[in-house]
Amino acid sequence: MSLEMLSMDALAHCTLCPRRCGVNRLNGELGYCGAGRLARAALVSLHPWEEPCIAGKNGAGTVFFSHCSLRCLFCQNAVISHEETGFDVTEERLAEIFLEQQERGAATLDLVTPTHFAPQILAALRMAKSCGLTLPVVWNSSGYERAEIIRAAADEIDVFLPDLKYIDEKSASECSDAREYFSYASAAIEAMVEAKGAPVLREDGILASGVLVRHLILPGRRKESMKILDWLWATFGDTIMLSLMGQYTPMYRAAEIKGMNRKLTTFEYESVVGHALDLGITRCYVQERGAASEEFVPKFDGTGVIR
Repeated sequence: MSLEMLSMDALAHCTLCPRRCGVNRLNGELGYCGAGRLARAALVSLHPWEEPCIAGKNGAGTVFFSHCSLRCLFCQNAVISHEETGFDVTEERLAEIFLEQQERGAATLDLVTPTHFAPQILAALRMAKSCGLTLPVVWNSSGYERAEIIRAAADEIDVFLPDLKYIDEKSASECSDAREYFSYASAAIEAMVEAKGAPVLREDGILASGVLVRHLILPGRRKESMKILDWLWATFGDTIMLSLMGQYTPMYRAAEIKGMNRKLTTFEYESVVGHALDLGITRCYVQERGAASEEFVPKFDGTGVIR
């Protein structure tokens, strides 16, 4: 897929995500994700809780987009991903938001859940860059991507920050209604690494280019997490960075999934971290156990979206 195929015309028969629902978003139809013609954002902030190489001293310049192509029953951001809270913005306003984040001193421009708005975001990025945007651009996604989209967008993106949620089809199906999640996410991450290569860190520790894969360890699924680490290490070695997250907090409809209505135990988290060490993984962030709290969920009140 060429960059031209990520123009606004792509919304006339939308196949941006693996759902490929084919709706005409230019004529007011809504995709499986819930998105229409305009990008919708719910919060623009300086976010201090991203990985240090993304947040820096001042925080990551996050732009949280509404809607999502996954249906994670435990989503901590369900108010925007499922309930569609947010404000529609034009590409011109989106470009202004990107520049405003730079003016606030953000370490990076952190685009959170961007895939279903790829044409709008890329158009806004080109506008913003023509007006002086120089921040590293971070594509912060669920990992549920088409590799073709990644390849088409790669020249405009500096850092890919994908989740890798599942490797087992059963988990992907019952938790996110996406049985084929790993087949898409693995191919997408391979495309990301092919496009960006090994991580490049600036002197101030900010990730200027590369791939940082996040994995949220889920209760009762530590062995699946170990299988994910096995695949990442065998496939990429130390050419990627990792972030092992232990912050799972049962939210939204998590209680509908057997065994998911509790936080992660210390044993579960530490056993996965230990497996990473045993494999020889060194480029890996770990979390303090106190991060598992609703206090760390942003307040999606529209701050910074509309002037």
